[in-house]
Amino acid sequence: MPSSVIRSFQYRPHQRALDVEFVSGRRYRYSGVPGTVANALGEAFSKGRYFNAHIRDHFPYVGLAPEPEDWSGEWNVGSARQS
Repeated sequence: MPSSVIRSFQYRPHQRALDVEFVSGRRYRYSGVPGTVANALGEAFSKGRYFNAHIRDHFPYVGLAPEPEDWSGEWNVGSARQS
């Protein structure tokens, strides 16, 4: 079921990191999250309620920069130039 609070999330099992994007556009990375907790978030009927009860205030987090809405050529910051 779609969430009215969480827009998307992605789990990185090797890092035990859960990236969560809220409908507000704010993004956070929660560290030390077990795979069972991330899987349960995906299975939860109410993702927002599960997040508040089992993830928020239970794992350390850092804020992430919002993703740009336009990924056009202007975002080629890391490309190398040939002289």
